[in-house]
Amino acid sequence: MSETRPDLLARILAFASVTEICTGLVLMLDPALVAKLLLGVDATGLAILFGRCFGVSLLALGLACWPDRQTGEVSTAARGAMLAYNTLIAAYLAYLGTVDHLAGMLLWPVVVLHAVVALLLFLNRNIRRQSG
Repeated sequence: MSETRPDLLARILAFASVTEICTGLVLMLDPALVAKLLLGVDATGLAILFGRCFGVSLLALGLACWPDRQTGEVSTAARGAMLAYNTLIAAYLAYLGTVDHLAGMLLWPVVVLHAVVALLLFLNRNIRRQSG
């Protein structure tokens, strides 16, 4: 069973990377759509600019955290970065939904998705030590 665990971590990180790459691309193309679906608000002016900047950042995060194609290895830095991002974005989006009462139709599914990815990355944090 320990032989499949590094592969599991690589799959989790690849899934998270693809999710962030796709989200980044959508944000770069249409940040107003993401704002509407996620927070239920209309984005204009400066919000569009910042939405596109956030999209560029998500694209870069997804690309940087992609597991090594040849070996399937996952760097500690990539795992840590994706864990931090998913934990913090889940908490912040949950805050926006509960305290600021912002909620589009995708807010809570996205909160759950990020929380689950964070939990899976956290639970698989010692893969190399356990399998080596």
